[in-house]
Formats: sequence, structure tokens, C-alpha cells
Amino acid sequence: MHFCTVCGQTTQEKIPLGDSKLRQVCEACGHIHYINPKVICGALALWEDKVLLCRRAIEPRYGLWTLPAGYMELNETMEQGAARETREEAAAEIDIQQLYCMYNIPRIGQIYVLFKAQLQHGQFGAGEETIESRLFSEQDIPWADLAFPSVEQTLRHYFHDRKQQSFPLHLETLGTRLDHTG
Repeated sequence: MHFCTVCGQTTQEKIPLGDSKLRQVCEACGHIHYINPKVICGALALWEDKVLLCRRAIEPRYGLWTLPAGYMELNETMEQGAARETREEAAAEIDIQQLYCMYNIPRIGQIYVLFKAQLQHGQFGAGEETIESRLFSEQDIPWADLAFPSVEQTLRHYFHDRKQQSFPLHLETLGTRLDHTG
């Protein structure tokens, strides 16, 4: 960022008074431009013994399978964001049951918040960002074709927790597929 979003003047990289990190600071109006992590909200939508997955029609990871999820919008709660993304990507309505998985992904500046939810009436479809949506039983999950480590980790937690009949909140920090930490 080279220009202030408040007044349009040039910014300079420096450490603001009382801070410890380099920031873009407007020399004219003094506005500090913070770059913060993005929040991704989504749902592990369930119907009977199956999980709803969407095949991506957009980059990144075009053609691979994911849980319905996306960036949280201003003026919505995380639950509303998860329900909206499920509606947009899978043409489905959900009843959110609980906060289920939260992932810190510092290397890309994101936080994933995934809710365990019940698919209403077992109905779903495909939105503009989705090639197709399908319900998968555990043995049919396309493990090699999952789009993101957070999706794989959430599914592994769910199938393990389902066997235990206990669904605790999972809070983790994920790395890359290359270092095998998610």
C-alpha cells in the first residue's frame, strides 16, 4: 500500500509510537494501516450419516472438494457467515449445532471457523462457485482430492468424534501439506 485509504496521500513504512511492528503510516493524516488476518466461516453440514462437500468451480484449488466456507463479511456473525456461505456454495439451508473446529493459519493470515450443522430437509445444490455438491459417507470421502488441509482435518476429527459420540471443540494451528502438520 503506497497511498492512504483515508486521505489519498502517500504512506511510509515505519513503526508507530507504542507499536513494535512495521506498518504503513500516512504522513499527512497519521492514519495507521493495519493488515490483519481474514476470517473464513464454514459448515460441516450433515445429513443422516453423510457429509456435504462442494467441488470448487473457482481458484484456488479448482475442481477439488471442500466444505462450504468463505470470507466473513462485515456486519455478520460467524454463524451467519457459515450459513450464508453454505447457501451460496451449496444452495442449502443449515441449522447450526455448535462451534466445532477453529484453525489458525498464520502463514497465510487466515483463521478458519467451522460449525457442525444439520442440513435442512436433506436439500442442496450448486452455487456459482461450485461445480457440484454431494453427500459423502466416510468410506466415500475423496481424501486425495480435498482442497484444503482444514477440510481434511475437520473431516478426520468428525469421523473420529462420531465413533466416540463426543464432539469437542478442536483448536489448532495448521502449517502446510509439505510439513505434514495440516
